[in-house]
Amino acid sequence: MAKGVVAEPTPLSAVNRCWWAGADPIYIGYHDREWGFPVRDDRRLFEKICLEGFQAGLSWRTILGKREAFRAGFANFEFERVARFTQRDIERLVADAAIVRHRGKIESARNNAQRALDLVQEFGSLAAYFWRFEPAASSRPKRLTRDVLAGMPTSAESIALSKDLKRRGWTFVGPTTVYAFMQAMGLVNDHVHDCATRASAQDARAAFTPPR
Repeated sequence: MAKGVVAEPTPLSAVNRCWWAGADPIYIGYHDREWGFPVRDDRRLFEKICLEGFQAGLSWRTILGKREAFRAGFANFEFERVARFTQRDIERLVADAAIVRHRGKIESARNNAQRALDLVQEFGSLAAYFWRFEPAASSRPKRLTRDVLAGMPTSAESIALSKDLKRRGWTFVGPTTVYAFMQAMGLVNDHVHDCATRASAQDARAAFTPPR
C-alpha cells in the first residue's frame, strides 16, 4: 500500500470481521480503513494516544462519535499548538458538551503535548520514538482468535512503553491504554485470523518501513 493511502472498507455483506466491529457503520469503517494499519504521521499518533486516554472507562464507540468535536476542540491534535493551551483553553474544553468533559484528561492532553515536543527533540519524531516498541514478529501469537486477544489486554512492549512514557512525564498512558494504541496504529496486527481485513493490514505492514 502506498504511503498515505487509507485502506478501502471491505463490502458490508458476507464478510468476516473482528467481532467488535459488529454492524455499526462507524465501527465498520474504522475497522476496515484504520485499525491495524501502520501509521507514521505524528499528528495521528498524538491524536490516537490522547483519545485512548479519553476512552478509559468509556466505549471506543463513544469516542469515535465525538472524534470530530475533539479535533475541533484540540486544534486538530497538532501537539505544538496543544502544548501552548492556556488555562482559558482548559476551561473552554471543560465546558464543551461535544467532547468528554473530564478535567484531568483534558489537562493530560496539554501535558502530553508538551512531553511530545520533548520526544521530537530527542528522537526526531513521535513516530521514531513509538516504533521503537514494535514487537518482534516471533513474539506474536501464531493464530489470533477472540479468546486469544481477550487474554492479552497488554503486552511486554506496551508495559515497557507505558513505563517509559510515565518516566518522561506522560499521563493516562497505562499499559492497557498503550496496547490499544499499538493495535490501532499498526504496531501490531490484531485482526483475528479469519477477519477479511487482516491480510490488507499485513500487506500494509510489510510495505511499511518503520521510522528510525
